[in-house]
Amino acid sequence: MKKRLNTMAVILGLVVVVMKDSFPRVAAWLSLSMLVALSLASAVMAADGECDQSAATIYQTASPSVIFISATSINPYRSVDRVEHIVGSGFIIDGEGLALTNSHVVFGRQSLAVRLWDGTTLPARLLGADPIFDIAVLQIPKPNDGKLPVLALGDSNRVRVGEDVLALGHPLGLDQSLTRGVISAVNRILPATFFSLQEPLIQVDTPINHGNSGGPLLNRCGEVIGITTAIISDAQNIGLVIPINLAKAALPGLLTDGHLARPWLGFHGQFIDNDLKRLLRLPLTTGFLIEAVEPGSPAEQAQLQGGDLELTIAGNDFLLGGDIVTRMDGKSLDSPESVISALQELKVGGELSLTVFRDGKTQEVKYKLSERPLLPGDIPGQADATPVSRRQAGETARLKF
Repeated sequence: MKKRLNTMAVILGLVVVVMKDSFPRVAAWLSLSMLVALSLASAVMAADGECDQSAATIYQTASPSVIFISATSINPYRSVDRVEHIVGSGFIIDGEGLALTNSHVVFGRQSLAVRLWDGTTLPARLLGADPIFDIAVLQIPKPNDGKLPVLALGDSNRVRVGEDVLALGHPLGLDQSLTRGVISAVNRILPATFFSLQEPLIQVDTPINHGNSGGPLLNRCGEVIGITTAIISDAQNIGLVIPINLAKAALPGLLTDGHLARPWLGFHGQFIDNDLKRLLRLPLTTGFLIEAVEPGSPAEQAQLQGGDLELTIAGNDFLLGGDIVTRMDGKSLDSPESVISALQELKVGGELSLTVFRDGKTQEVKYKLSERPLLPGDIPGQADATPVSRRQAGETARLKF
C-alpha cells in the first residue's frame, strides 16, 4: 500500500508542477486535495497496527520539515518599545511550500521569515489566518534544488489518553529540539466560548516553552496529530494542542478567502437551567441568558438587551436582567446541547428568528446575520507576541458569538 501511495503522490505532484504557472489556484487546490488524500490513507495505515518508532528515528525523519519563524511587529501607537520581535515554530505540509503554524505567531506582523533545517532563511507570506482557532497557513518559496520535506498529517480523532507523543519546535528561539510526553486529556474546552466548543483541545504533559508555538505534535508513527498552541500559567506540564483535524477542516477556507467566515449574532451569555431558577427564586425561564450585547452588532440593531445586575454564585459570575432566548429558528433551547445544535445551523447571510423572554413576556425578534468581524479579545496575547499564549482554566460555560 505504501508503494501505491508513493506512486500516486509522484503522479499528482507532476500534475501540480505542470499546472502551477498557468493555473495557480487550481494547482493549490490539487495540492490540498493530494494532502488530504494522503493524510487519510496514512491514518488508515496507522490504524491497521500500533506504530512504535523510536524518538530518535522520528526526530531524524520529521525535523527537516519543522521551520523556525521570526516576525516583526510595529505598534505605531507607542512612543517607546514600538518594535517587537516574535519567534515561533511551524511545519511544512506540502512540497510546494505550504506550512502550518499558530495565528498568534504570524497574524498582523509587518515582516515574516522562516529558517529551514539546513539554515536557509526565506521570506514567508501569510495566506490565511484564524485568530479564534489560532491557526495560520504560510507560503514559503520552494528552494531551487528540489522539493521541501513535508510531514504527514494524522487523524486526531484517534488520539487516546496515555498515548506517547513528541513535540518538535524552537523553544526560546533556540535550535530545534524534541520533547516527549503523553496525552493527558482530550476534548479540553478552553477558553469557554461557543467557538471553542468547536475546538476541543488536546492536553499533553509534554514540556512546552516559549517559541514552541505552531510546532507539530507527533504520534509514534511520526504523523502530526496537533499544533502546539498554549500553556496554562501557574500549572505544571499542562500544554494545549489544536487537533490536526480542525486544521485540515480550516485549510480550504484559509486558502480560498484568507479567513474563516462565521455568522455574527452579536451577544454572549450562558444557559439558564432549572437548578439556577430554583436557586435564584427570580422570574426566569429556561433558555439562553443574554448577558452582553456587542456594540454595532446585528443584535444591538435588533434592540436585544443585555444584563445589568452582577451576581456571583459559587464562583460563577452572572449578569442578570437581560433577555432570555427560549427558541432559535423554531428550535426550543432547553439544554446547553440544544443551544450548540441551533448555533451550528446558522449561516452568514441567513435570517435569525428568536423568541425572547423579557419583563415577564415573550416576543419575536428577527435579524439578518452578517459576517462576524474580528473583535477585541479575538487576538489573545498580541502584545505578548513571543510566548505560547497562556489561557486560564476554570472558566464558566459562557458562550460568545
